Amino acid sequence: MTSTELPPSIHSRLKAICENADRLVEESELSEALALYREAWALIPENWTEWEASTWILSSVGEVYFRMGKFEEALERYSRAVQCPNGIGNPYIHLRLGQLHFELGNLKKAADEFARAFMGAGDEIFQKEDPKYLAFIRTKLRLPAKGE
Repeated sequence: MTSTELPPSIHSRLKAICENADRLVEESELSEALALYREAWALIPENWTEWEASTWILSSVGEVYFRMGKFEEALERYSRAVQCPNGIGNPYIHLRLGQLHFELGNLKKAADEFARAFMGAGDEIFQKEDPKYLAFIRTKLRLPAKGE
């Protein structure tokens, strides 16, 4: 067990709860998934920034809020996730932060987060997302459009 991993008994309970929540997200049962993620979060010790599990639970809750269109709530969760182990520098988290800042009109912050996502994973990370995000970061990084 490393310093960022919870004791096995807690970790296995968290994993089981989150797997059920993830399944609910796939089935678009977002409110139900959110309730399970909250149950999992209640198992995290107070010093939440020290645990890898905090990173993925916060990101998962942020994802649910993102899908619900609750961008401010999602931004708060993803912003907390970067404070946890392996959060900063995670291309996916930076992608979502960029999208959230973009949707909330914080274009300077959006550009910064999209650049982090792009530098960490290239344009592939944008492929399943709305094309407006990649188009936006291409203008900020002065990247050529595809095929140029």
